[in-house]
Amino acid sequence: MLLGEDLNELEVNGNWTPQEKALHEARLKAKAKRRLRKSSSRDSTRESLSDSVSGEPSTDPHSPKAKAAVNDRKSRTGKGRGLPKKGGAGGKGVWGAAGMVYEVEELDADDPNYDESGDTVYATVVPELDERELEKTIHPIVQEYFEHGDTKEVQMLLKELNLGHHKFEFSSRAVSLSLEGKASHRELTSRLLSDLSGKVLSESDMSRAFDKMLKELPDLILDTPEAPQMLGQFIARAIADHAIPMSFLDCYKGKVDCDHARAALDRASVLLSMKREIMRLDNVWGVGGGQRPVKHLIKEMNLLLKEYLVSGELSEAEHCLRDLEVPHFHHELVYEAVVMVLESTGDTALQMMVKLLKVFWQTGLITLDQMNRGFQRVYDELPEISLDVPHAHSIMETFVDLCFQEQVITKQLRDSCPTRGRKRFVSEGDGGLVKS
Repeated sequence: MLLGEDLNELEVNGNWTPQEKALHEARLKAKAKRRLRKSSSRDSTRESLSDSVSGEPSTDPHSPKAKAAVNDRKSRTGKGRGLPKKGGAGGKGVWGAAGMVYEVEELDADDPNYDESGDTVYATVVPELDERELEKTIHPIVQEYFEHGDTKEVQMLLKELNLGHHKFEFSSRAVSLSLEGKASHRELTSRLLSDLSGKVLSESDMSRAFDKMLKELPDLILDTPEAPQMLGQFIARAIADHAIPMSFLDCYKGKVDCDHARAALDRASVLLSMKREIMRLDNVWGVGGGQRPVKHLIKEMNLLLKEYLVSGELSEAEHCLRDLEVPHFHHELVYEAVVMVLESTGDTALQMMVKLLKVFWQTGLITLDQMNRGFQRVYDELPEISLDVPHAHSIMETFVDLCFQEQVITKQLRDSCPTRGRKRFVSEGDGGLVKS
């Protein structure tokens, strides 16, 4: 029967078009595949029957063993030897078969990291910062240093950066920021330059930084009029701390055309020529606020008040008080001002002190707490002051009333001012003298 069909097909083949012929060949291939599948399924059925006849019970397709067989990694297509794929070493997250030992890989001479000595070193490459990134990176580092004052932390941060040939820019930018800040910031900057010298920054880096700042003085003086004097103090302090060589000043003798740069260099030269007993360069910026002795602060405040009584310049007095950087000690200024009024003669000192305290109060330089503490200290010591100044009580009452009128003190503070007890007169004909 099959032979007859084949013969008929051969007869028809002579009259087929190419498309019909290709379709016929595809049908023949499909028939061959179906026959192969049927033969393989018959063989598997025979094996299962032989197993059941031999006495082994058939497994339930819903049993755990049947599910494990379904999830088995062996091939179920009827092809292959029934072994696991890739020898059991092809699972997800698997690097190889169990117990496999990898041999040491030989170095490749064409590898970019190849080292002839045999020890390949892998290092992290940090790109060099350009000028724009440099400014964005340095500015927060310096501002944070002004808060914590830890030079080691700055040193660690700079070692992590690749400043390249812009390394000297750190010193110049730090000094520029400190010029706009307080005296304590300039003292911290001088300490930082001293600690970084020889570790992160070399003498040549420091010299290049100061040389750049000398050239930029015409621009710096627009924001900071005292920039030449301050830069001269920075140079003198850096030479004293051995951050830059002593020959730094000699390189500029007779070669400077800028008046501002010449003033800075002259300032540095004068400071270095002074004797140590007269001027100590490690205190060229003074000692920061809370680190100063109390006696020194009292002396500075007394000098401030005396200069104000002579000159009458409120702005200069305010500037000097801010430079002391001791807002927690401003009650001492109030105390000294009131005592100075009690010990003075005439109304000039009284009027000027009221005006001074009013300005300090309005600008917020002296707080309510500091003002109250200063006046209260005078109240407590008024009996002792009266021994040297007999009219201290009457002067104090006048001063307190005037301060209250100018809204310098509160009504409660005015009412708490101690008053002298009423004195009894000897007689009506004694000229109104107070009985001693």
